[in-house]
Amino acid sequence: MYRRRDTRREVLIAEIMAELRRYGVDAQHVGHAFASRHGLNATDLQALIAVMDAELLGDPITPGRLGEHLGLSSGSVTALIDRLERAGHLRRDRDTTDRRKVLLHYAQQGAELAISFFRPLGERTDRVMADFRDDELEVVYRFITAMGASMREHRDEVRATREPHRRRAE
Repeated sequence: MYRRRDTRREVLIAEIMAELRRYGVDAQHVGHAFASRHGLNATDLQALIAVMDAELLGDPITPGRLGEHLGLSSGSVTALIDRLERAGHLRRDRDTTDRRKVLLHYAQQGAELAISFFRPLGERTDRVMADFRDDELEVVYRFITAMGASMREHRDEVRATREPHRRRAE
């Protein structure tokens, strides 16, 4: 749209960006379908993804870090965690080395729902990945990691500069 397309490189960059946008939108649709099917809202889904990502990295997230990640107040995070815990998606555990610290984990029931819903997508992803050599995957990994870092940097700048909501004069 706004990118020049005079050279093969410019065309390729424009097409890659368009595919990334479409992928993001499609991923949102799939995520919203999961959320809708299980009575979750968009923030709930973002919270579950943050908990899952932290667990996959071997560094379970705390309620405070979750609040920072989502841009929520501590009261809002507590209400969110309470709701997700009651619904069987999350569980709170005390840190074994510091009992004052609470760690959030995906609950078994929530994990089973997510696995059954996302398994077909995982199988499709595996088939796509199988078509790439290891050296190609290294390049894709480097690219997607850099793009993700760029997006998070921009997100953080936007969050830092947004104006507080103003009430309408009635």
